[in-house]
Amino acid sequence: MKAIFITGTDTAVGKTIVCGLIARYFKEQGYNVITQKWFQTGGFLIDIKTHLKIMGEKINVFKKYIKYLCPYILKFPSSPHLAAKLEGKKILKNKIKESFNYLLNKFDFVIVEGTGGVLVPYNKKNLSVEIVKELNLPTVVVVANRLGAINHTLLTIEVIQKRQIKILGLIFNNLIKNENDLILEDNIKIIKKLTRKNIFGVLPYEENIEVLYKKFLSIGKKIFSALKNE
Repeated sequence: MKAIFITGTDTAVGKTIVCGLIARYFKEQGYNVITQKWFQTGGFLIDIKTHLKIMGEKINVFKKYIKYLCPYILKFPSSPHLAAKLEGKKILKNKIKESFNYLLNKFDFVIVEGTGGVLVPYNKKNLSVEIVKELNLPTVVVVANRLGAINHTLLTIEVIQKRQIKILGLIFNNLIKNENDLILEDNIKIIKKLTRKNIFGVLPYEENIEVLYKKFLSIGKKIFSALKNE
């Protein structure tokens, strides 16, 4: 597979960081990698810039690809359907698919970061997960590892499986500095038992990106291996 989709159990669960870490790992394996975000809300290329920073790249290098990296850049920090409505814009599915396929033909890997959770709408009728299904993208789920993770994760997995989208595996992200360790550990155990999904690993609470990347290496290796077996 030449592409993967990164979704999460909610908004602000660490998808952007995970996307950048995966892209950096693939780059260090010798591949020409690019990231993409179909709907960027809240500012100009915020998440793409974060991906590139983690990868050790500068946005200027990819200047000619900007319109493909983010087919829709919207100012208001909200769900794409609302942000587009406020600007009087119409989000077209075909524009997203064409942008994705363009990058797919230019790079070895395209890593797509989703916006919000898996059921985020981009207009009054359609959900972003429908595009994931049409493009047949294997998916990595980023789990906000905290109290409430079990319900959010099971719902996310059920939605993805209902649409027969391949789930490569889960990454648990410890977002809260002093969360109870018993809760964090049990979340992983019970979710694995109930879903039987591949658990790639756990990202610790860590603000230093270089330290975090070193802790991510084993996770990156597992994701890379899972993709090779697709």
